[in-house]
Amino acid sequence: MTRAPVRIANCSGFYGDRLAAAREMVEGGPIDVLTGDYLAELTMLILWKARQKDPGAGFARTFLTQLEQVLGTCLDRGIRIVSNAGGLDPVGLAGRIGELAERLGLHPQVAAVHGDDLLPRVPQLLADGVDLAHLDTGQRLADAGVEPVSANAYLGGWGIAEALGAGADVVVTGRVTDAALVVGPAAWWHGWARTDWDALAGAVVAGHVIECGPQACGGNYPFLDEVVDRRYPGFPIAEVAADGSSVITKHEGTGGLVSVGTVTAQLLYEIDSPAYANPDVVADFASCELTPEGPDRVRISGTRGSPPPDRLKVALNHLGGYRNTMTLVLTGLDVEEKAAWAVDELFGILGGQDSFAEVDVRLLRFDTADAPVNAHATAHLRITVKDPDRRKVGRRFSDATMQLALGGYAGFHTTTPPSAESAYGVYWPALVPRDRVEHVVVLPDGSSRVVADPPTGALPAVEPVDGHGRPDEGPTRRVPLGRVVGARSGDKGGNANVGLWARDDAGWEWLRATLTTERFRELLPEADGLAVRRYELPHLRALNLVVVGLLGEGVASATRPDPQAKGLGEYLRSRELEVPVRLLGR
Repeated sequence: MTRAPVRIANCSGFYGDRLAAAREMVEGGPIDVLTGDYLAELTMLILWKARQKDPGAGFARTFLTQLEQVLGTCLDRGIRIVSNAGGLDPVGLAGRIGELAERLGLHPQVAAVHGDDLLPRVPQLLADGVDLAHLDTGQRLADAGVEPVSANAYLGGWGIAEALGAGADVVVTGRVTDAALVVGPAAWWHGWARTDWDALAGAVVAGHVIECGPQACGGNYPFLDEVVDRRYPGFPIAEVAADGSSVITKHEGTGGLVSVGTVTAQLLYEIDSPAYANPDVVADFASCELTPEGPDRVRISGTRGSPPPDRLKVALNHLGGYRNTMTLVLTGLDVEEKAAWAVDELFGILGGQDSFAEVDVRLLRFDTADAPVNAHATAHLRITVKDPDRRKVGRRFSDATMQLALGGYAGFHTTTPPSAESAYGVYWPALVPRDRVEHVVVLPDGSSRVVADPPTGALPAVEPVDGHGRPDEGPTRRVPLGRVVGARSGDKGGNANVGLWARDDAGWEWLRATLTTERFRELLPEADGLAVRRYELPHLRALNLVVVGLLGEGVASATRPDPQAKGLGEYLRSRELEVPVRLLGR
């Protein structure tokens, strides 16, 4: 007999998200599983830094605060809790949950999933010929001359499923994929086999949609006219059926909205090829079909899956050195000449730009001529220096900028006082044979079990498509792209992705024909000299474009003002081009 869909709710999209969300999701309506995603590529480095100060700080501490608010209610109602808040120490977090429960007079069954931490094994892996080459540059880790401080393989959902099957009320993990937080509970609930590819792929898609919390419910949504309820958005729920199809929704009476548009936006968020590889299955995002099912309900169906690859992604981080940034304000006339003088004068004091490992200088023009108020006449000169020697980029650098205060350009001031240096990390994505990773679940009774891998296969080849522009018939008007197209952008290590979609078939045919790779480069001059991969997802009326290397060595190292490319999509929507009049006002 087919079991009813499992209602899986999300209460966290990142470490630092809304603390009240767990309580709101538990108390807001019926759910079967409460999940929380706390880990991003940057988070592992943050947790490593925290652990240097406190060896017991390797997990997301805010999870314990949330758990204290909802644990008793979840036990009373039979709501299971699944989270990757374990970070670098899931077993340690499980122990802390036991202490919390004892203090509350509760008796949950707690399980932990680990095996993702490869840091102690990196030397042996390299010695055995696993080169851990950078996925984008191809450089071998051994040739880079760096020493990782974290190295975590992305595990799938089967450890979670086994823990739930053994009676766990709470399951905490290390670095599993974000989607695994839905795949595991769905596989447990419906009794899926490891080869139920389409069902598993559907769960991956549902997990990808709800992993970032309120982004699926109107948060960061570009079409403001559609977001009638401007209260803080509700957090999402995925009702995952036995065949892997799902309905994305939210609790009744919460803010925001769930629509085909909000779900499309989240499906396109931080992806590369439409063949979305996970440890459990490869989900074909181009096969997804979205159907509205009433207010704040969108069905996702038709997702096809295939066996996962025989290698797992590994997120490594290493220390890159030290950095510092000072921002100088330039006002009124002769902005470019003032900026050039400031740069020459500053680095004359410091011994030249060549004395630093890296220098990044950006003149950010916010100024307008004949500005009605002082602030509108200002531009920013943002200067960042990096070096392995912390003394070079510390107060020596920032204090030097203050020497320009009385001996530089007219109107000199800075946005902050002189600052000290800070350590920065570099993200290094790689692959490792999955047979070199031991996926382990620690069951509530304290016993450990190695989780079996699913069958594997070749990763489906999806080649980027450049697109072939054609002139549109009929009158056009020069307007911002965003008047007819939505966008959602983000980061994947040093790469940026921008998903763009149309709201109807006519808009999709125009978008598909118009936004070629060449036209995209015209709209985004920063992509000059960088590889751009363009993919089409017709069922979503969408394009996904990946700009390789736009973010340098990743968010922790990037000097770009928007290091995670969060605003890149909205920038593209602001760019003007000729749009058929027939598409305007639709």
